Amino acid sequence: MTKTALITGITGQDGAYLAEFLLKKGYQVTGLIRRSSTRNSVDDRLRWLGIADQVQLADGDLTDLSSLQRVFRLVKPDEVYNLAAQSFVATSWTQPLLTAEVTGMGVVNMLEAVRLEKPDARFYQASSSEMFGKVQSYPQNEETRFHPRSPYGVAKLLGHWMTINYRESFNIFGSSGILFNHESPLRGIEFVTRKVTRAVAAIYLGKQEKLFLGNTDARRDWGHARDYVRAMWLMLQQDDPDDYVVATGRTSTIKEMFDIAFEHVGLEPEAYVEIDQSLIRPAEVDVLLGDPKKAKEKLGWEPEISLEEMIAEMVDADIKRLS
Repeated sequence: MTKTALITGITGQDGAYLAEFLLKKGYQVTGLIRRSSTRNSVDDRLRWLGIADQVQLADGDLTDLSSLQRVFRLVKPDEVYNLAAQSFVATSWTQPLLTAEVTGMGVVNMLEAVRLEKPDARFYQASSSEMFGKVQSYPQNEETRFHPRSPYGVAKLLGHWMTINYRESFNIFGSSGILFNHESPLRGIEFVTRKVTRAVAAIYLGKQEKLFLGNTDARRDWGHARDYVRAMWLMLQQDDPDDYVVATGRTSTIKEMFDIAFEHVGLEPEAYVEIDQSLIRPAEVDVLLGDPKKAKEKLGWEPEISLEEMIAEMVDADIKRLS
């Protein structure tokens, strides 16, 4: 029988790649979307991947449990992937209440919908390396203590622990992927990797003069979203639910990342990059480095796309867009 999947956040980077992945495996895919006055552009990423006409879209909101229940009754999902969130860390400082409501309590609403409407569904929660925040040990694994340093990280931690609580209290098949930074040409331009690749493309094309950045010494473990959605799916194919760190095990500074981008188009970054103190966060997470050993051993998962390949792909895509 054809499996059915419900994806929240289907119009985002991860949701679009996950939908593409599941469709190739023969799933019937439904995406949860909020009503919006800009609905005509909501499926840009799905159209970029050429799958917009292959997925069903259902109206609902993470902050409205009744709407989630109606969607569950309609779709009757075998697998639920909760990827929707207010996911920009910088915005969480200016909109902490919204972030807590959507990124934190939204997970509780989703878990309640599973419990009340489809308790046999398998549930995936998109947790985040931002939960580690002020890291206690290197590299970070499933046993590392959490110390979030942003409203976003705190909200993600609520969703993470609620998933564990529903798993232990109600026997819900709930697994969390503690995903480290993962990027792609579909990444929003508010995120630093896409900000860099779009600026490099614009500078290369003569449409922009400078790239302004904050703390370029912060280190991140960057992977490709295509690799990471494969890990999400693998988690829900296991006999038992569990939590997994998904990472490359390689850390690079923001400076090293933009060096790769500029090198790809044959430009010297020193001539174009300037530091803007206003872009530095109130509390910075200095180093994030994941240990994916458990995911490799239990899921058989390995990242396949390198940082250099990913950044080159992103720059090329932005050159295409801007041209």
